[in-house]
Amino acid sequence: MPNNALQESLSKRFRRLLSGDPDGVPPWLDVIAAGDEPGLYLPTDAPWIVHADFGTLVGGIRALLMQALHPGSLTGVETHSRYEQDALGRLAGTIRWLTVTTFGSHAAVAGEAQRVNRMHKRVTGEYQTAEGEQRPYKAADPDLLLWVHIAFMDSFLRCHQMFAWREIPVGTDAGAVAGESGADAYVRLWAKSVEPIGLAAAPMNEAELVAQIERYKRELVATDKTLDVVKFIKRPPLPVLARPVYWLLFEAAVVSLPIEFRELLGLKAKSRRLIQPLTRGVLRFIRLAIGPESPIEDGAVDRLRRIGVLN
Repeated sequence: MPNNALQESLSKRFRRLLSGDPDGVPPWLDVIAAGDEPGLYLPTDAPWIVHADFGTLVGGIRALLMQALHPGSLTGVETHSRYEQDALGRLAGTIRWLTVTTFGSHAAVAGEAQRVNRMHKRVTGEYQTAEGEQRPYKAADPDLLLWVHIAFMDSFLRCHQMFAWREIPVGTDAGAVAGESGADAYVRLWAKSVEPIGLAAAPMNEAELVAQIERYKRELVATDKTLDVVKFIKRPPLPVLARPVYWLLFEAAVVSLPIEFRELLGLKAKSRRLIQPLTRGVLRFIRLAIGPESPIEDGAVDRLRRIGVLN
């Protein structure tokens, strides 16, 4: 097992890569630790469990591949995003929203939603539909927000099921439905996360999630622009030492995609019997290498203890 000094060094490098902070301290850590109120989730809730696990490393890649298939979300990213010039900066922005919304207080979640909503106001334009028609869009359009939401939701859920090792808990909150599975609880509870950014009609169980993805299939298309984005996602400008691990995470994301999505994206899956256990092993090793501590979770738990929500 790595010694503490090595763990600290590896942990700093890992968090520096994800957060963009040179010291490896996520700049939103103080936001999550501050406040005198709970947030949307507790440590026993499904979204907390899923998003604290390293299956999200695969899920994030998978979500980007799914989002690239919708010409509206693709055009928004291509036209208004700095992903090619600052891929890690865009990654850090997405991680900030995910972590603050999952682990922060209600005030922190509201502040993060305001930041995202301000960004969305600037993202407007036109895109060409799968049928070849020109359609105006805004990032805040419920239809586009819903696609982005379910792409993330489905990706984090499926990749947790395939590559993580903590069981997703069933709901014990006031809104829990009798007989719901852990996957149902995750979908239902994570729907709360998008209400502050204007999406009120999100799937509320796994069956509804599957049905919504099926509904969007007729709007999905792979163009030359789509394939260019896929090439970038496959080989982003990462540090040399991170590239072998990222290669595996990308292949794991491809394995987890439905076959019709892989075919649209022009991707071929490696053997699931090889990729799944290898990815699970590598994710476990990363956790072992950087240590069990999570500054984000620790900050959130300390806040909940301070205000008396947790013992």
